[in-house]
Amino acid sequence: MTEEDFIQTYRQFLKDGIRKVIDFSQTDQSKRIAPPPIEKPYSLEAKRIDLLKYDQFMDIGEICLREAIKNRESRRAYSRQSLSLEELSFLLWATQGVRKKMDSGHALRTVPSAGCRHAFEAYLCILNVQGLDQGIYRYIPLEHQLLFEFAEENLHKKIRQAVFGQKYPEVAAVTFIWTTIPYRMEWRYGLAAHKVIAIDAGHVCQNLYLACEAIGAGTCAIAAYDQEAMDHLLRIDGQDEFTIYLASVGKKL
Repeated sequence: MTEEDFIQTYRQFLKDGIRKVIDFSQTDQSKRIAPPPIEKPYSLEAKRIDLLKYDQFMDIGEICLREAIKNRESRRAYSRQSLSLEELSFLLWATQGVRKKMDSGHALRTVPSAGCRHAFEAYLCILNVQGLDQGIYRYIPLEHQLLFEFAEENLHKKIRQAVFGQKYPEVAAVTFIWTTIPYRMEWRYGLAAHKVIAIDAGHVCQNLYLACEAIGAGTCAIAAYDQEAMDHLLRIDGQDEFTIYLASVGKKL
């Protein structure tokens, strides 16, 4: 295929013509197969950290929405000030928080998702958050807790290497790393799932931008990363779950 052929092929991905050729009666949802769970399982013996809940946020996030939208921008330079656990709790609630669990496979969250499928897991590369050791964590939304996954030697260097040498994740307080479990969306939409997974990633990250403005922090979305290196860093399989988007966060200079 020529470069022009590839361009035309990938442009088709952005269109919605695929719905005209899919037999939705053959999706797993239509076959009455149970939906995949809302969140990945974890060991009950694993270290978990309780996060502050919505009614405990006190004055955090008290900013005019108009001002937050006006001031929103990508910020790649951060101060050495750490994030508080309250601030991190707020950012996680704003981007993946559960408002209501409907059943084992569906929940209403603070961000929209096609078909209420929410195909993402939120991992955190934590380098400078008060009271938390450096390491890789995962947000478990139903419990509104942080799950400690593992410590990693020279984590600040490895996260930089995994984004092709971009410097700001190395100095950020935390980098949000969203993975997708595509079957959560494929269960309902089949081959039409993948475009809406990409759309949903934008919903999540924009909430992070606005929430960061509300706490005096900056963030910068990252779409350029070494796929294999990032999946390896998170210790995920790269097939049934893989990295799809990142964003570094730190307090403004």
